[in-house]
Amino acid sequence: MQDDNKRFVERDRDWHPPAYAPGYKTSVARSPRQALVSLQKPSVSELTGPDFQKLRMGPHDNDLLLNYREEGAREGRSGLPIGERIIMFGRVVDQFGKPVPHTLVEMWQANAGGRYRHKKDSYLAPLDPSFGGVGRCLTDAAGWYRFRTIKPGPYPWPNGVNTWRPAHIHVSVMGPAIATRLITQMYFEGDPLIPLCPIVQTIDDPEAVETMIGRLDMARSNPMDCLAYRFDLVVRGELQTYFENQ
Repeated sequence: MQDDNKRFVERDRDWHPPAYAPGYKTSVARSPRQALVSLQKPSVSELTGPDFQKLRMGPHDNDLLLNYREEGAREGRSGLPIGERIIMFGRVVDQFGKPVPHTLVEMWQANAGGRYRHKKDSYLAPLDPSFGGVGRCLTDAAGWYRFRTIKPGPYPWPNGVNTWRPAHIHVSVMGPAIATRLITQMYFEGDPLIPLCPIVQTIDDPEAVETMIGRLDMARSNPMDCLAYRFDLVVRGELQTYFENQ
């Protein structure tokens, strides 16, 4: 992300995993082999972008329990997704704790069985006919965002003989321009699969891993309905959230 005068800030590359990480097998072929290109002077396209305050949002864009229901389904009857209902919320702030207002936050995830609604996902878990797995919202004036969804399930992937991805939700934060888009994942506090994941293992700094873990927040939970997980996004600076596309 950029600061108020639109200048790019150099990254701390010790915070990020090496480009070549053989333990994460599918990344090997796409890892860069040439020297990095220095960004001398950002172009207009890298400094400007859409005004998301004018983006028209649907009534249930941030509610994944409702935004993919079967036509005519009613609350409490058929048509609601299967799985543990949760709330995912947090603030988008800069390194000084200043909120990033009216920015677009998007998320996508697997269903409760660990399967994505994607044509290339062939995992044997069934699709949920009432769950699409995608949502979006705008942060408010204080930088807060909120989603209601289903806790995703873990799933196997062919990185090793018995390799599993921890339950996670992908998150995209859009800054003032396309070039400032940041992407990360939220894992769930206490998941024993987190330290076993080859993708997580590419990150040497334990503090960087901690920035990707959503924390249970009973105060924000809905009694008899949803547990809540807080996941704040620090978009730059020394305490920034680890973003996988940096």
